Amino acid sequence: MRDLKINMPVKVSKIINMLNSAGFEAYAVGGCVRDSVLGREPNDWDITTSAMPEEVKAIFRRTVDTGIKHGTVTVLLGDEGFEVTTFRVDGEYTDHRHPEEVSFTRELEEDLLRRDFTINAMAYSDSTGLVDLYGGINDLEDKLIKAVGDPDARFDEDALRIMRAVRFAAQLGFDIEGRTKEAIIRHTEFLSDVSAERIEAELTKLITSAHPEKLIDAYELGITGVILPEFDMTMGVPQNNPYHKYDVGRHIIAVMQNTPATKMMRYTALFHDISKPECRTTDERGIDHFKMHAVLGADKAREIMRRLKMDNDTIHAVTRLIYWHDYGIKGDVTKRSLRRMMSKLGAENFPDYLAIRRADMAGQSDFRKEEKDEIYRNIEALYEEIIAEGDCLTIKDLAVNGGDIMKLGIPAGPKIGEILSYLLERVMDDPSLNEKSDLITLAETYEMK
Repeated sequence: MRDLKINMPVKVSKIINMLNSAGFEAYAVGGCVRDSVLGREPNDWDITTSAMPEEVKAIFRRTVDTGIKHGTVTVLLGDEGFEVTTFRVDGEYTDHRHPEEVSFTRELEEDLLRRDFTINAMAYSDSTGLVDLYGGINDLEDKLIKAVGDPDARFDEDALRIMRAVRFAAQLGFDIEGRTKEAIIRHTEFLSDVSAERIEAELTKLITSAHPEKLIDAYELGITGVILPEFDMTMGVPQNNPYHKYDVGRHIIAVMQNTPATKMMRYTALFHDISKPECRTTDERGIDHFKMHAVLGADKAREIMRRLKMDNDTIHAVTRLIYWHDYGIKGDVTKRSLRRMMSKLGAENFPDYLAIRRADMAGQSDFRKEEKDEIYRNIEALYEEIIAEGDCLTIKDLAVNGGDIMKLGIPAGPKIGEILSYLLERVMDDPSLNEKSDLITLAETYEMK
């Protein structure tokens, strides 16, 4: 126990005080205590108590049985809900994920022992202060992720804790303690028992953290070999090319470090060169080339994200950016070609393309840096001109619509779309043609072919 004061929300204090007044122990527990000690704002507040679920329900007027089988009752105060969970001991784990049964206990020590890491096994109340039975404060001070008790037992119980260890290390900038690392290595195979959705959720938190380079830890511990073998294949693959200074895998890490910390951008960075290993060729001078890696990478990224059960919007956005991420690197961009690229990519997504280009360049060598910077600035300037001039980039931007084309005597159907697509192509070549009279004339000419 430590003499430490945590400022809990008023409603959390009220729930704890009401449980105490009824003769029960009650504490804030887990991540909210950890974050408070670190000076971070907790996302939510979990409460643990010696009161049995039915006893909790008897104390509070409004409750919801959100997980009563596992001892959890949600207490409603005003328009907010707070999970209150009875001290418990988990039964046997047979699937490396969930206990077959749980039993309730009146002992806080037993409840804290079942938790994953020491930094998450601390409890707090104003009356008792900080309860730290397993060295969580010391591990916070030493910046360590350490399993509670026997690390082999913790990971054998729940293999998802393997992902959580690396994720917490990434979010907090911590290292994983030695014995905990060794136990992870012995248990990575059990990650195959964890659902794809849970793996994706932890992977997303890891790569969108302040330390996406911790993915290297996941590689060295054998984690990505189970959940993301495609990344393992990039590690150690050389890029014998003056434009590069890292192997493919470490280049990917460098790009992630220089990419905005959003789900879409970090997954784009993670997968943008994922197909380089199979695209690698070496010319007679010993220079490596990776032709078609962007196109094939988009396809491979789609397969991986579907395997991880990711949402379709993210899959579409990421694969689209991967496909276009190398656009213009040779400096052959014109306003005409850029309008076409923006039309396919979506003008609203172009800033994302610029961001991935900047990050990609940051992960390369300084070879011809001034030239690369100039190419980038030229693309950015052309984009700004196109936006400022309001150039037509989509069919809806045309000065005519399907109804106008039908008035030419063309019946509704695929032919209308074909003509509008043709008009868009002409207008992207020459924006001055985006006048209704000119487009009608072009449509009539096209129909006569």
